[in-house]
Amino acid sequence: MPNSRMVFWQGNEACAYGAIKAGCRFYAGYPITPSSEIAETMARELPKVGGVFIQMEDEIASAAAIIGASLAGTKSMTATS
Repeated sequence: MPNSRMVFWQGNEACAYGAIKAGCRFYAGYPITPSSEIAETMARELPKVGGVFIQMEDEIASAAAIIGASLAGTKSMTATS
């Protein structure tokens, strides 16, 4: 994540960086337009902060995975169309 300089992000990138900054450490998602950039950013950036990214087979599986991570005490998220 960039430090102390002006950057230009798409809204989806800003969403992903904001989630990481807020403590999200688990992302389970199915990359689909219009939210593909969120998954791409999370896949690249989460490992840098000790987080986990998992690409799921569909939206329902993504929801189930983040519920499980949440119940285990991890801030988690998904994104979809």
